[in-house]
Amino acid sequence: MERLGYYNGVYGPLEDMTVPMNDRVSWFGDGVYDAGPCRNYHIFALDEHVDRFFRSAEALQIRIPVSKEELKNTLNSLVHEMDTGNLFVYYQVTRGTGPRKHAFIDSPANLWITLTPAEISDGHVPIQLITTEDTRFFHCNIKTLNLIPSVMAAQKAESAGCKEAVLYRPGGRVTECAHSNVHILRDGVLYTAPTDNLILPGIARAHLLRACTALDIPFREEAFSLTELFAADEVIVTSSSNLCLRADQIDGKCVGGKDTDLYEKLRSYLLDEFYAATKH
Repeated sequence: MERLGYYNGVYGPLEDMTVPMNDRVSWFGDGVYDAGPCRNYHIFALDEHVDRFFRSAEALQIRIPVSKEELKNTLNSLVHEMDTGNLFVYYQVTRGTGPRKHAFIDSPANLWITLTPAEISDGHVPIQLITTEDTRFFHCNIKTLNLIPSVMAAQKAESAGCKEAVLYRPGGRVTECAHSNVHILRDGVLYTAPTDNLILPGIARAHLLRACTALDIPFREEAFSLTELFAADEVIVTSSSNLCLRADQIDGKCVGGKDTDLYEKLRSYLLDEFYAATKH
């Protein structure tokens, strides 16, 4: 199968799948999701992603209809239905199906899964970014389906011919990107925003910090500003889709390029970890 869709135990070609209009995702975006890469039919960092998936659901009082082990078994089984083992594995749970009503409904939650072919970047080619004000709500640490501000920021980046949009709050605090975490290198130290309610604690971000520890690279989990972003030795973007990228331009201005050796150490470590975990 080239692209697969799954809904509450039924699966088939993604283009043929349908869902009830009364699924609360249609009315309220009432659900959470997670996702990550698969290579050679091996889903990378699956335990970490599933743990975060369950944490997000618990934060919204959504009861996922399967256990962690059942979900992992289902995902690992479904990838073997695919024509290629290099995939983007996406899953979400919505609160349930019923008439439109803001208050919670008494209905089993709905589990969705999609599998689509995908390759991750090796991080060699620099990317371009833009900045835009962070207009999201104050629960960014929960991976909810309410993504309109992120959608608009991502579209702004695409329209400008850029890979990502760096979000900032009033006063200039950088939070994260539309669908990635952003970090800076300065004087041999990696700076990354703290995991408060304004950023999603990315799985790739956690792997980046573990790489710093393994490579004896100091890091600080503290907020940094737009001014510090533009002045950084390197600007690094991480996500489950692309584990480690560096930016060479933001808002049309050249950035980074001052500590490519340190970036290369981190990039190589993270890609080697990914390749080792997903080899045949």
